[in-house]
Amino acid sequence: MKRTAYRLADIASRFGGHVLGDADTTVNQVATLDSAQAGQLTFLASGKYRVQLAATRAGAIIVGSADADATEIPRIVCDNPYAYFARVSAFLNPLPETVPGIHSSAVVGEGAQIDSSAQIAAHVVIGAGARIGAGSVIMEGCSIGAGVTIGDDVRLYPRVVVYHDCVLGNRLIAHSGVVIGADGFGIALDAGRWLKIPQIGRVVIGDDVEIGANTTIDRGALDDTVIEDGVKLDNQIQVAHNVRIGAHTAIAGCVGIAGSTTIGRHCRIGGSAGILGHLQIADNVEISSFTLIGKSIREAGSYTGIFPFSKNEEWRKNAAQLRHLDELADKIKMLQQEVEVLRRKD
Repeated sequence: MKRTAYRLADIASRFGGHVLGDADTTVNQVATLDSAQAGQLTFLASGKYRVQLAATRAGAIIVGSADADATEIPRIVCDNPYAYFARVSAFLNPLPETVPGIHSSAVVGEGAQIDSSAQIAAHVVIGAGARIGAGSVIMEGCSIGAGVTIGDDVRLYPRVVVYHDCVLGNRLIAHSGVVIGADGFGIALDAGRWLKIPQIGRVVIGDDVEIGANTTIDRGALDDTVIEDGVKLDNQIQVAHNVRIGAHTAIAGCVGIAGSTTIGRHCRIGGSAGILGHLQIADNVEISSFTLIGKSIREAGSYTGIFPFSKNEEWRKNAAQLRHLDELADKIKMLQQEVEVLRRKD
């Protein structure tokens, strides 16, 4: 496929920044510093990668003001090279155009409303009373429950499942295997047996949200589970019932969030972190990978709870000592008291 080439001057006119060097240089794709070739645009987001800059074969580069004079390669100078690169990459690599229509193998329930500009692929099932917005693409094998509302320009990749009555905002992207609106883990113990608690809430998702492959978002038990605007969820995340995730929070893969926890806006949560239920996480909190959060976080900041790795034998010895920290603390208190008594006698 022949790709369209754009001058640096045209890119800067569209996205801002200013050009140093030959503004008529053309690029048709983005690449890394290491792999870029002539005709490709790369970026330098940190000075620690300057050593790679010297060897790059890129046709042009995006840099910050601090690195504007670090190369003679034609370059676009901007405030945030990585964000600029993201915008240019999206511009040079647009999603496939929507092909409006409903495939003959799709099953559409009674009363479902599908905008004429939407694309419904093969073997999709859409429940009664569901609504699909303008420009949305529902790919092969997706299952949309009864009463579901899907906004405009939504893209559901193959085999996404959305249970009944859930609400999906505009420009949502959900990758394969995502399940939205399954029952939360609501059970009550009665005479040694578990009773299922019906989960009668919904999942309500805002605009511009992206959900990674095989991530699950449970419906609320009574009230709704809510994902606010601009949230980005990686692959294989578990969001339990009645969780609320604030706008523009980003969560990496394999994180588990237990029920009824509220996570603030603009938070960043590292991979495999665990967050227990019924907690409150403030806005602008950063949680490191593999950290377990067992109580609410009331103040913005970075939080880490990772026990450093070591050789297995050393780790076992340290782990054994950890079991006796309470005893050790009591002994230290006793020693402090004895020292205080001796000091007074002296």
